[in-house]
Amino acid sequence: MSFTDRYPIIITARKEACRDFWIKHLGFVSGFDSTWFSWLCAEDGSASIAFMTPDHPSSPPGSESFSGTGMCFELQVDDAKATFEQISATGLTIEYPLTDEPFGQRRFGFHDPSGLWIDVVEQIEAEAGFWDKYMIGSQG
Repeated sequence: MSFTDRYPIIITARKEACRDFWIKHLGFVSGFDSTWFSWLCAEDGSASIAFMTPDHPSSPPGSESFSGTGMCFELQVDDAKATFEQISATGLTIEYPLTDEPFGQRRFGFHDPSGLWIDVVEQIEAEAGFWDKYMIGSQG
């Protein structure tokens, strides 16, 4: 199977607010924007996301408006501290502060206007032995 792109479509009545949020706070750019659908991508093409109004006839079967639960959008970065400072400078309220986690991530997080949780992470060294009990086939 060969893909040309992969991205979630978040069904929300707050399409415009989401579009503006991702552009202002996360530096995404608009690749397509209409009254019912917005497709955004990172300037370097490393990530993309779309927002669609719930009332458009082209909405995929079975999709309902996103409720804000059960999904996390992970943005992995090289330097979480610098990204934290950059995003904070845009005026965004950070809901989960910059934290070094024992499992090997430096991260912070916040919600977008649709309720989507955005987790910004940098991979760091995990505490010694942290993962031992979680690995498949481990003892204990």
